[in-house]
Amino acid sequence: MKQSVRRCLTKTFNAVIVIFAVGFMLIPQLADAQSAAQRDLPVSQMFRMAEGMVRIAEPGQMADTLNIWGDVALPGKYIIPKGTMLTDIVSYARGPLRFQQTQETQVDWSRVRLDITVNRLSDSGTEEAIQFQYRYNEPLPEGMRSFALHNDDLISIQARRRPIFIDYIRVIGPTLSVIVSSILIYDRLAN
Repeated sequence: MKQSVRRCLTKTFNAVIVIFAVGFMLIPQLADAQSAAQRDLPVSQMFRMAEGMVRIAEPGQMADTLNIWGDVALPGKYIIPKGTMLTDIVSYARGPLRFQQTQETQVDWSRVRLDITVNRLSDSGTEEAIQFQYRYNEPLPEGMRSFALHNDDLISIQARRRPIFIDYIRVIGPTLSVIVSSILIYDRLAN
């Protein structure tokens, strides 16, 4: 019985050694096959890491980290490739929010102006702000298309639209209502 147990243990031990040896020989080949498969797959340009954090730069690529705030569809912290332009990051953030006047109609985008401010630390350590104003029916402002972003830049975007008639009514209406109500209350109390 001792010999059969010993023989069984020896066979098991030999099988384990063979499995480990084969495994060690196959691991590099499997790793090469996996990396080749990863190279062949299309890689996503945008990878959402967490709420409010988006990685555009591919793993291993030189990258900058910056923040984009304001009236954009996807504000947050972005990890972007070095040399990314301002127009690219606005596109990555999916552009400005859509303003709606009512349920049925949307704002005429030719009346909308984007105020874009890039805040960054200069080499001397002082904060500087570079501002651009862009209207949809006009060419890009001077230097906006070629403006390269740097690490730790803060981009704030504010979408503004020209006032329309209803905006004036919304301001004048309540004011006029308060004046008329005050006159009526005063008249009632005086009589």
